[in-house]
Amino acid sequence: MTGLTVQGFLLPLALFAFTMSVTPGPNNIMLTASGANYGFRRTLPHMLGVSLGFCSLILIVAAGLGALFIRYPELQTALRMAGSAYLLYLAWRIARAAPPSERAPGEGRPLRFHEAAAFQYVNPKAWVMAITAVGTFTLAGDGYVASAAAVAVVCTLVNLPSVSLWAGFGVAIARLLRTPAAWRAFNVTMGLLTASCVWLIAAR
Repeated sequence: MTGLTVQGFLLPLALFAFTMSVTPGPNNIMLTASGANYGFRRTLPHMLGVSLGFCSLILIVAAGLGALFIRYPELQTALRMAGSAYLLYLAWRIARAAPPSERAPGEGRPLRFHEAAAFQYVNPKAWVMAITAVGTFTLAGDGYVASAAAVAVVCTLVNLPSVSLWAGFGVAIARLLRTPAAWRAFNVTMGLLTASCVWLIAAR
């Protein structure tokens, strides 16, 4: 399709996806905390859940669900409330996480794949990204389906390495946390940062 050129479509889309994926937000803060507490390998299901959950969100927005938010603003309010409540719960879990040296076997775990994927549906930042990507980069007429599929593929391919950087950042931070007190301070800080996203949601 002539509309899907590198300079006119794929490059701007990739830059948009990178900018939105790599900037701080609920997903990246939680991935940093998970990478520090559980390591990169155990955080992989969380990362995959974020990327593939976001991909599915783009597809359902492209299928027309995003238009419901424009027609029924109360749905946005309900989404903000659900997302805020879940974020506060996750923030509480992160803040209360024990230092690795004090954890009993099996105590604590990173977010599972399905949990991270489901979180995208109550994550207002993910909805904004999906609606903006579909609204900005899809082509009209016969090119709509192919361009919507391209948006989903490109965003997913860019999102996964972008969010992986944050998990890797957490792994690097963990090497600097040498005492239980330092671990507690880190986890409380990450919990507070996660909770602060509720303020950003309310401000939209």
